[in-house]
Amino acid sequence: MNEEVIKKVSNKINIKDKQIKAVINLLSEGATIPFIARYRKEATGNLNEEELRLIETEYNYILNLEQRKEDVKRLIDEKGMLTEELVKAINECQKLSEVEDIYAPFKEKRKTKGTEAIKMGLEPLAKIIMTLPNKPREEIAKDFLNDQVKTIDEAMINAGYIIADWISDKPKYRKYIRNYYWYNGKVSTKIKKNAEDPNKVYEIYYDFEQKITYMKPHQTLAINRAVKEKIITYSLKVEDKKILEYLKENIIGNKKSPLIKDMESYITDAWKRLLEPSLERDIKAELYDLASEFGIEEFGNNLENLLLTPPIKGSVVMGFDPAFRTGCKLAILSPTGEVLEIGVIYPHEPKKETEQAEKTMLELINKYDVKIIAIGNGTASRESEAFVANLIKKNKLEVKFVMVSEAGASVYSASNLAKKEFPDYSVEQRSAVSIGRRLQDTLSEIVKIDPKSIGVGLYQHDLKQKELDEELSFIVSKVVNKVGVNLNNASESILNYISGLNKNIIKKILDYRKTKGQIKSRKELEKIENNAKAFEQSAGFLRIFDGDNPLDKTNIHPEDYEIVTKILNDYNINVANVGTDYMKKAITSLSDKEILEKYNISEEKWILIKDNLVNGVIDPRDEIKQMTLRSDILSIDDLQIGMSLEGTVRNVTSFGAFIDIGLHDDALVHISKMSKSFIKHPNEVLKVGDIINVYISEIDKDKGRVNLSLIKE
Repeated sequence: MNEEVIKKVSNKINIKDKQIKAVINLLSEGATIPFIARYRKEATGNLNEEELRLIETEYNYILNLEQRKEDVKRLIDEKGMLTEELVKAINECQKLSEVEDIYAPFKEKRKTKGTEAIKMGLEPLAKIIMTLPNKPREEIAKDFLNDQVKTIDEAMINAGYIIADWISDKPKYRKYIRNYYWYNGKVSTKIKKNAEDPNKVYEIYYDFEQKITYMKPHQTLAINRAVKEKIITYSLKVEDKKILEYLKENIIGNKKSPLIKDMESYITDAWKRLLEPSLERDIKAELYDLASEFGIEEFGNNLENLLLTPPIKGSVVMGFDPAFRTGCKLAILSPTGEVLEIGVIYPHEPKKETEQAEKTMLELINKYDVKIIAIGNGTASRESEAFVANLIKKNKLEVKFVMVSEAGASVYSASNLAKKEFPDYSVEQRSAVSIGRRLQDTLSEIVKIDPKSIGVGLYQHDLKQKELDEELSFIVSKVVNKVGVNLNNASESILNYISGLNKNIIKKILDYRKTKGQIKSRKELEKIENNAKAFEQSAGFLRIFDGDNPLDKTNIHPEDYEIVTKILNDYNINVANVGTDYMKKAITSLSDKEILEKYNISEEKWILIKDNLVNGVIDPRDEIKQMTLRSDILSIDDLQIGMSLEGTVRNVTSFGAFIDIGLHDDALVHISKMSKSFIKHPNEVLKVGDIINVYISEIDKDKGRVNLSLIKE
């Protein structure tokens, strides 16, 4: 462990050295972030998953930064050019880009006008010119004429190329100009000649100008995509005059020399030919990095809230995959998600067998006592919604329906996993099952597909894909472990995200379940895994219901069973009462102070034990409001300005949130309509899955668009 790096991480992210050391130690011992967050609170000082990941990321970054500093010092020293001033400058660097700026002049150069001039023997002339001697150009250049350099002008021009390289490579100048760009430069975009944008998706950027400091992440991502699609050109504008004045002041200063005009031309060349295009690329890359980082975080937040959608428990559900020509596929699912029956109806064009479709639906609803219908929101969804609503009304059924996002359902349905799970079903039939299961348990179903296919972020294909994958994988792992899984029915997909498990151990668990049936205890699991570290890291996240030990359904870790049993026995409390009112009364009557002193356990551990004994099964999704189930449909013609409605948040972006109020397309609440006070981002007010009251603020029937407000006018 690097103590110096620990200190730098501590200063950068404002977390104590002691906490960072504890986290790095635990990680190096093979502990996972979910395990540390839940079971090692006393060691880390209650750090959460995000803080733990930040420590891991920053520690690795600064470790790499320090290693690169040492490499650069060594490489420069090998050239015999390392000075105390350079060592100091390198040591003070806070970013890898700053280290690379210092190293740039010492790198082996690719072929440039400057390197070609050096081959002509003009480097000594360039050094003389840089001193701005009080001599005419003819006098200082005459000694450098040769077969390649035949005139004074050729000598001066080519020596100028060497000087331009030196100016361009100087870290001090690059740093100043980069900062000047950030605070004074502008983003400028123009529509390209003969550009094709039939739906005017990028109309706002046909003639757009904005200060770099005011650029919003979604604007940067939209501009980058429009450039890729060859709709617009994208450049940065900055005031040349100020930058040239700065360079002249630093390079020429108050010196008097006949070479001033030559030097000014070299400075202009360095700026226009080298610095400006190079720094424009750098600033654009930084803008993209910031936008991508923001977009990834936004996607992650939305995904987390979607995964925490409360499950619909104890109901038979009909999954309804809408379609026109090929018919609507139906899947009847038991309360635990088992497929009871598959069907198909043709209520829409071209067949329009409405009566037969109604008859089939009614038979299935009555046969299985269906209470909820989950309708996919893809093609023919609103027509299907109208059909279902009419069926319910016409037959006075005690049935509700809800629109479910199909995002990623087609990806899952065509996957090898879906084929393995339902080898005899068509893609559409699998999709109907997935839609129904998404309503029953969003988390268990969505872990089966690539999180990027879920559609809860903007410009996801324009973000850095490696970083996006890492963030979304972290989010899924965090939620899966926070919720926990039922060891006896958890799928391979969800087990992949459980702390401490790998493919070999998951195979052992699945094979054991297949041959031996139900796993009765975590003790039995320990023998199956046959890996002490894996058991330590995974056991607390794998729940066993109706097993040998009531503690196995809680978040209490088996490493603490002995102390928990002793406490319960000492106070004559039966472990069978976990999660009951009796247990709540018995545990809350105990003195916390007495328990901590008597059993020598940390406050953090006792809080976890106490909470789980009282509540039994703790599922963070239970705290979230259930989605709205409906029995009738809404048309844009039913709406009026000022009308109040209940809606579900489907997506949250930097400029607003999209709300499902039962129309064909989600309605938008712009950030300006979310609060009477200033907010930086909509996620301060809303998150995906929230059930909220909204007010109709604008209706555009021609475009089928509705704008909403959270503020009652």
